[in-house]
Amino acid sequence: MSIIVNLDLILAQRGMKSNELAELVGITTANLSILKTGKAKAIRFSTLEAICKALDCQPSDILEYVED
Repeated sequence: MSIIVNLDLILAQRGMKSNELAELVGITTANLSILKTGKAKAIRFSTLEAICKALDCQPSDILEYVED
């Protein structure tokens, strides 16, 4: 089972760059990159909430469960 991170897709749909989102959310671009590539082991709910607020989306728009 895998969790797929669709952050790049949502950013493209919103016409927003990663560095803009990182600044709005209050995280480093390096940490945002780790999240975008799916290499993150965890995400804080407060960070997820801030990302959803900045992108006007739901957590399910960003995170997707796919069975292997």
